Amino acid sequence: MAKTQGQTLGYIARDTPLHRLSGATKLIAFIALSVIAMTSYDTRFLIGLGILSLILFWVSKIQWSEVKTVIYFILFFSILNLITIYIFEPEYGVQLYDSRTVIAEGIGRYSLTQEQLFYEFNLFVKYFSTIPLALIFILTTNPSEFASSLNRIGVSYRIAYAVALALRYIPDIQSQFFAVRQSQQARGIEMSKKAPLIQRVKRSAQVIMPLIFSSLDRIEVISQAMELRRFGKENRRTWYSARPFKRGDFIALFVTIVLVAIGVSLFFINGGRFYNPFK
Repeated sequence: MAKTQGQTLGYIARDTPLHRLSGATKLIAFIALSVIAMTSYDTRFLIGLGILSLILFWVSKIQWSEVKTVIYFILFFSILNLITIYIFEPEYGVQLYDSRTVIAEGIGRYSLTQEQLFYEFNLFVKYFSTIPLALIFILTTNPSEFASSLNRIGVSYRIAYAVALALRYIPDIQSQFFAVRQSQQARGIEMSKKAPLIQRVKRSAQVIMPLIFSSLDRIEVISQAMELRRFGKENRRTWYSARPFKRGDFIALFVTIVLVAIGVSLFFINGGRFYNPFK
């Protein structure tokens, strides 16, 4: 499926090494690397994983214009999360690293410490490491191939097919929203950056909700059509878009296993999940 105008997030067909990998390989690698990145607090490992993610992002030929809206959205909530952590637990880093080095005295318990900054920096690097992996997986994996990959690792093909349909409808809703927004603007209803933020949110909500409900109606029609064709009656099924493992898949899985092994070994070296430079 080629990228259409107004599409923010969805599969984009290109000829790159990552696109040629099996969907099962990408799914296993994405889950394994995301889990180890979320579990580990070793800054050195997370920075290395983040650099690797950016290299893979470049290899996949994903354009900044294709993901900037999503990245801005995630970045906003990531920073909001870091600020919230400091507001509720400004000394959490001090407890974790059993040390307290004050940079600037504040009011009450709201002092700025190196330990808290280091802890929140680790959280930011986690986002920096996993977000590119998630975008690479979504933008380089065909939804049908993704469904076959889920089924291949043991997920029921009924659930896998439902996930594939959802992934196909996300870019479809985005394209419809873009078309409706342009037609509204042609009628004099401003929905671009020229309009105030609150006004844009209200008008966008008025467009999005009908689109979601119309898509749900279309999903219901598809479900009924699939039932009429006896979909789900058998315990197993074959997949037209399934790809066999090739040399690139085995290399990717090997690299994934090595990275996960390094991350796990650092737990024993550090005496836990946290790398503590304040000892």
